[in-house]
Amino acid sequence: MHAQAVASTTDPISQLLVAVLLVAMFAMLSIEKAHRVLIVLSAVALLWGITYLTPYHLLSLEQTAGALDLNVLLLLAAMMALVGVLKETGVFGWTVERLLERFGGQPARAIAVLWWFTGVASAFLDNVTTVIFVTPVVLATVQRLNAPPALVLIPVVMAANIGGTATLIGDPPNIMIGSGAGLTFLQFIETLAIPVLIMMCALHWWGSRRLRAAMGGRADLPARADEPGAGPQISDPGLLKWLGWISAFVLAGFVSHGFTGMPAAVPAIIGAAVALVVQDVRYVRTHRPTHDERRHGILHVLEREIEWPTLTFFAFLFIIVGAAVETGLIGTMAAALERTIAAGRGAFGLGEAGTLIFAALLVLWVAGVLSAVMDNIPFVAVSIPIIAALTRSLPGETAVLWWALSLGACLGGNGTPIGASANVTTLGLAERVGVRISFAEFARTGVKVTVFTLLVSSVFLVGYVTLGRRGVAAAGGAVLAIALIGLWRYESRAHG
Repeated sequence: MHAQAVASTTDPISQLLVAVLLVAMFAMLSIEKAHRVLIVLSAVALLWGITYLTPYHLLSLEQTAGALDLNVLLLLAAMMALVGVLKETGVFGWTVERLLERFGGQPARAIAVLWWFTGVASAFLDNVTTVIFVTPVVLATVQRLNAPPALVLIPVVMAANIGGTATLIGDPPNIMIGSGAGLTFLQFIETLAIPVLIMMCALHWWGSRRLRAAMGGRADLPARADEPGAGPQISDPGLLKWLGWISAFVLAGFVSHGFTGMPAAVPAIIGAAVALVVQDVRYVRTHRPTHDERRHGILHVLEREIEWPTLTFFAFLFIIVGAAVETGLIGTMAAALERTIAAGRGAFGLGEAGTLIFAALLVLWVAGVLSAVMDNIPFVAVSIPIIAALTRSLPGETAVLWWALSLGACLGGNGTPIGASANVTTLGLAERVGVRISFAEFARTGVKVTVFTLLVSSVFLVGYVTLGRRGVAAAGGAVLAIALIGLWRYESRAHG
């Protein structure tokens, strides 16, 4: 006989308890006195202890299934498995070699190319998938160039989150916002591509300056040869060709989400399964494997290539945030946004444009700050009906509120290592090969980048209200042209 599920209590004390747990967890993660998995595990244990041993029911075990985002967890696991098979082809070492052939005399430029590739790819893949593919290449490049890992990897994460902001499919919150607001893939690109490109130009300039300052003259001197001869080569071209088609299928599954309704995890799991089967079949055709060798392929991927600590961390984090949703804490914070906008309109005597600007900036910064300290998906889920209500009650071009929510939720994730899935994934993959970036080290850069990108977004939102969509696009295009010219002149001077 099954026990009846315990419903979450939604009184102020329950919400306060969850808020204290979240703040305490964040504080412990920031001071790094214990591994992040141990911290979130302890927080969940305390959460369940309160739920079952006190009158305040924060989140029951039966409710946990609803809190876990299986789409994210399975997507991560599947893409890690696919990358694990891809490693067997030698393509990552080969890619680094080709990159250095093209930019070998300009290491800083080679690294900047990786940042731009990450940003652009994150707009058309989801940013987590992008960093799973890119991180092994980046780590190999860092080793070859003897570059400071943090100064290369952190901008990779920033580029993934910035680039993912530009399109409907680049970041999970955008998929939710597009569905709730009825916005299309083309509308996202037309509206957000220019501010995102301006942010990428600034990231390139700032990241390159820091990298050149740390590397000195080595940043613009030819990279050392890896080994005599042609360097790393593709070890299994046949398997690589198969994986190319499999990856194309997975990408098509991501892009066609609006037509098929398939969550991103579905094509990823299918692709990973096919890749593992193809790898096994090709091995059997060319070898006479023992039973242990047949088990080795799949077990090697499961044991060595899937980053289980990262997936465990996500799972426990989802449970904590799920308690914030079920107790009504996130709903309370989102509803406070609506009341604050109404109060601001009355207190400052704002007109139509002023009210829209005030509302958009408030949505942007609240979403940005909260997304830096907790997963943005549940916050966006609760915020969508609030924003929908505001668009019906406020006059003018209220679509600006949807863009504010998107920019805040996606860009705010750059603030801390736990602010976005791409952050946790990249740092977890780096830690596997001995490259560790602390919470404080990441946050020192992440907070600055987040504030800058939110300021750029603020200017964009003000322009959207005062100049209109076409007007702000024209003004943004002029700023982007100036930024690109300035970036070209900087690189020309830096390389002599």
